[in-house]
Amino acid sequence: MNSLEAPVTDTAVETDALGKRYSDGWALQDCSLRLPAGRVAALVGPNGAGKSTLLHLAVGLQEPDVGTVRVFGRDPRGDKKALADIGFVAQDTPLYSDFTATDLITMGGKLNRRWDAPLAHDRLVQLKVPTDRPAGKLSGGQRAQVALALALAKRPRLLLLDEPVAALDPLARHEFMQALMGAVADSGTTVLLSSHILTDLERVCDHLILLQNSHVQLADGVDELLAAHRTLVGPRTGGGTIPGVAAVIRASHTDRQSTLLVRTDGRAVDPAWEVRDITLEDLVLAYLNAAAVPTARTEAEVTA
Repeated sequence: MNSLEAPVTDTAVETDALGKRYSDGWALQDCSLRLPAGRVAALVGPNGAGKSTLLHLAVGLQEPDVGTVRVFGRDPRGDKKALADIGFVAQDTPLYSDFTATDLITMGGKLNRRWDAPLAHDRLVQLKVPTDRPAGKLSGGQRAQVALALALAKRPRLLLLDEPVAALDPLARHEFMQALMGAVADSGTTVLLSSHILTDLERVCDHLILLQNSHVQLADGVDELLAAHRTLVGPRTGGGTIPGVAAVIRASHTDRQSTLLVRTDGRAVDPAWEVRDITLEDLVLAYLNAAAVPTARTEAEVTA
């Protein structure tokens, strides 16, 4: 294969035992995951879990200490073709404050081989973002829209967003997410979106990557994860395993009743338990609240 040709792969991002260490410890450790192409993926986790580090490694801004990261089969640090396929919006949406959007679009055309200036300009006009006003004088929502338009002008195959709406008010956040999903629908771009706002993620994402304590806890399609987890409600009893339960992720109890969020094992659950579906928010909060997730636990262990 010609080295300039893109590897044939249906995987947008793949990491193998990826790790990054700083002076105070591991920011990301033993991270192995696969993000299929064409997905809109939520990247969630508490502060310090390694989300920004993972994004910076994927975009080639940092070099891993161990393991590997590949974007469409390429090394983002060692292959310029990989960088051409990546759009990135950083957490603070950095823009040259004295430059107008028009200036930034012109500059982007000089720095990128593949650049769609009309797309960026037309998006901003459609959103009524002033293109002749210095970026430093735009609102936070307008700056976020400019940053997104510039990232999309690369016509990226992969778009990485590091909490781009964290500082925005609800209306600006809604407008940003609406613009993002419209662009993705038009282009088929794979998206990896880091955010703490679970309601936004639940509305737009079909894949979930959950980091905690610098490790991957979950990485799979949202439908698959929700299908594998249930809430069980039943009488509080003191012994025996629960048929159909592979692991108890979160448990709460009253004197007479236990409520468990569990990972099922494919078998029918004991009919003594009422089985309820869960939401993405339920799933994420349960795993974030769990100090550790064992491979299997018994009813006695969580009700004792």
